[in-house]
Amino acid sequence: TEMKLPGQEESDISSASENVPTGELDSGPGSGLSPDGPLDTDSRELEVPKDPPLFIQLNELLGWPHAPEWKETGRWVLFEEKLEVGAGRWSTPHVPTMALPSLQKLRSLLAKGLVLLDCPALSLQELTEQVTRVESLSPELRGKLKALLLQRPQHLIQTPCTSPCWGSAHPREASQEEEAPLKEQHQNPLRQKFAAGAEAGAVLAGQLGFLEQPLGVFVRLRDPVVLGPLIEVPLPSRFFCLLLGPPTLGRGYHEMGRAVAILLSDLQFQWRVRRASSLHDLLAALDAFLEEVTVLPPGRWDPTARIPPPKCLPSEHKRLPSQLRVAKGPSVRRRTPAEDRHGRRQHAANPELRRTGRLFGGLVQDVRRKASWYPSDFLDALHPQCFSAVLYIYLATITNAITFGGLLGEATDGAQGVLESFLGTAVTGAAFCLIAGQPLTILSSTGPVLVFERLLFSFSRDHSLDYLPFRLWVGIWVAIFCLVLVATEASVLVRYFTRFTEEGFCALISLIFIYDAVGKMLTLTHAYPIQRPGSPTYGCLCQYPDPGGNESQWTSTNPKDRDDILSMDLGLVNASLLPPPECAQRGGHPRGPGCHTVPDIAFFSILLFLTSFLFAMALKHVKTSRFFPSVVRKMLGDFSSVLAILLGCGLDAFLGLATPKLMVPREFKPTLPGRGWLVSPFGANPWWLSVAAALPALLLSILIFMDQQITGVILNRAEYRLRKGAGFHLDLFCVAVLMPFTSALGLPWYVSATVISLAHMDSLRRESRACAPGEAPSFLGIREQRLTGLAVFILTGISIFLAPILKFIPMPLLYGIFLYMGVTAISSIQFTKRVQLLLIPAKHQPDLLFLRHVPLSRVHLFTAIQLACLGLLWIIKSTPAAIIFPIMLLGLVGVRKALEWVFSPQELLWLDELMPEKERSIPEKGVEPEYSFSGSDSEDSELMYQPKAPEINISVN
Repeated sequence: TEMKLPGQEESDISSASENVPTGELDSGPGSGLSPDGPLDTDSRELEVPKDPPLFIQLNELLGWPHAPEWKETGRWVLFEEKLEVGAGRWSTPHVPTMALPSLQKLRSLLAKGLVLLDCPALSLQELTEQVTRVESLSPELRGKLKALLLQRPQHLIQTPCTSPCWGSAHPREASQEEEAPLKEQHQNPLRQKFAAGAEAGAVLAGQLGFLEQPLGVFVRLRDPVVLGPLIEVPLPSRFFCLLLGPPTLGRGYHEMGRAVAILLSDLQFQWRVRRASSLHDLLAALDAFLEEVTVLPPGRWDPTARIPPPKCLPSEHKRLPSQLRVAKGPSVRRRTPAEDRHGRRQHAANPELRRTGRLFGGLVQDVRRKASWYPSDFLDALHPQCFSAVLYIYLATITNAITFGGLLGEATDGAQGVLESFLGTAVTGAAFCLIAGQPLTILSSTGPVLVFERLLFSFSRDHSLDYLPFRLWVGIWVAIFCLVLVATEASVLVRYFTRFTEEGFCALISLIFIYDAVGKMLTLTHAYPIQRPGSPTYGCLCQYPDPGGNESQWTSTNPKDRDDILSMDLGLVNASLLPPPECAQRGGHPRGPGCHTVPDIAFFSILLFLTSFLFAMALKHVKTSRFFPSVVRKMLGDFSSVLAILLGCGLDAFLGLATPKLMVPREFKPTLPGRGWLVSPFGANPWWLSVAAALPALLLSILIFMDQQITGVILNRAEYRLRKGAGFHLDLFCVAVLMPFTSALGLPWYVSATVISLAHMDSLRRESRACAPGEAPSFLGIREQRLTGLAVFILTGISIFLAPILKFIPMPLLYGIFLYMGVTAISSIQFTKRVQLLLIPAKHQPDLLFLRHVPLSRVHLFTAIQLACLGLLWIIKSTPAAIIFPIMLLGLVGVRKALEWVFSPQELLWLDELMPEKERSIPEKGVEPEYSFSGSDSEDSELMYQPKAPEINISVN
């Protein structure tokens, strides 16, 4: 039922828009907040005029009748801040609340008061002249009121370098000099919260003894004007409201002033009032606001409680004026829930995923599309944030190169190693960043490709084949198959990669990161067991300079343990089998200069491992906490991993620990002794093997296509708001061209690394700097450019020659960062949240939207199927059956297709998303009308409350 106040006219509330010219609906003044709120995607789609953001200030008249003075007691942008007089500070921003009687009194006062729309006043003095021209005031009272209005108000301005400053308040004659903003106003840090073009609104309220009747004035200035010291921030004022009256019991005028400020802070009311042409329009705007007010029953809540701002504001789409919708007509298309929650209805509309019907047609389109952005791909990198991203991704890349290089050397018995990993990462990564369609992608060795390399080497060894020549022909065939996929535009099949497939793949890669990081530390503790003194294996590790000036090491553990140490790529190089003379037995235990007991190594390695992981996680959460100023929080968040590694390195150096250090190749030559850089095409293998290599190459092609394109789909999701588009065909073409090059040099095969690529993108997130107090910074997109990736891979290549510096980085620190990346990756996907629901009782479960619309048993069934698929992939990866691993990855799409026989389209909309064919069939099955946004009051309108943020998000900042 509609809420009607006394004197409210029985007219359609939409009359607030009846005087708006048609052309004004299609174009608006300036930039800033629109009626659609922070979600500018909808405003662009609806072409809603954008209005400048508005700062509202409440000045209250205090001290009557002895020493009346104006004092600022409240301020609003989106949320309210109250002056806490006793504490001398502003309260935390909170959602404003008000009593309905204050709105009733306000409406009555405005209906009988003075309303000036498009007032031509150009200064505070002229404005005072206008508002005091009320018939009920005598000339004497007008003079008193004018002098009172020209008094300088008191503002609580807290500058960073000074204590809270109160402006003076004293009557004075107005002049141009006195109306100039004060120095404190220009130093107010609140100015930084407003975007260019922001405006202000002043509300003056209070009790005045010489008035016999209440006085209400509402003014909208034709041109915004800076009203001197009236507003604490020197912004041009657009609105002015005066509410004065004889003394009464209670705080009636204060609450009416708050009511006006709350109304002006509402985007829809503000939109209507900016376009109002009469008192009738103003009152209709107030009535429209009342129809959307939510009433809290008395006695059920504490009126003094302050409601904290929500994490995300709801979309204003449903609150648009009805006549604006009518004016737009067919241009306001209805969207399905999948679009509003995920923005994923791009399959059918995205030109990158349409077949051209020509050979290499998609590749040609990608090249044309990216060529126009190529200069900006370098200019957009000129930002300090890119420097932070380079440092972070560089450390993650070399960690990945060292880890996978060591694993590859172990899997191939030294046929490839860390040097090949460094060189291949640098060369292929730099080339990819220069010519790829999505340069934010980081190429790297991945777990699935490493599994295939291990299987290929085992097959070659078991059949007495020369591994590297056989591998060369496999790489050549893979390049041919991938080029065929590019020519036939097979990349359009990524439309069938729904979140089910993406989450399964992302979870698998994240688990590989976690497993490798923890596995390395367990291997270290196995080599250096923590035992009590006197144990037979209790010994020491000594570091001493050899005659050549290099640092050598010796361990007194048994030969088997020592051999294990030398085979782990933990940085223990040049180990001597004989102890140095400096190593002496003291008190029954090995002690000497540079000597450390074996338990020390294991203990401090674990300590550094946990330090880097926990410190990076802590700094990640600092960015969204309430500690420190926002600039400091952002700096700590951007450099979280770098600071974690610096802390660990400093701790390691300060304590002089003998922890395993980063091992960087010191000589530029292949790991396998006796071979050159170029691999012979045949070697000792028969000629027909070059043809037979097509069979394993076919499986590897499937694996690379899935690995590359799933990562591409995740990186190019609409939630990231990428402006320069994707390049699925061009990216696959680059990988195909690089495949024969790496195979001919005996370098590892490279493909898009999901976790590191997502970390790269997240480290380049752009967020709004000018946001209202209490409002979280809004996500603006990704800083798309090629320079950060290029710099990372150039530094990776240079790292081969930076061994004297990099050798001081403890490997446990890098393993901790490895673990951090895996944990943040897997913890940010919806799949993890649904797994947690399996362990949470129903009454304690979080209020997730899909739980409101899908039965809990169906949610658990969907999660169980995903867990079963993930477990099957892990088992296959870890067994000799891993040869069919690429086919099993492709099978995820088939499993998702089969789920359409188990779950209804409505359930899949909430738990996953629909495949292209199902999207087209939605209107026929009646799912869209049930969830449409046609202005009904259905509960399903809560879909609009979902922030358009990535579902799979590596929060490294």
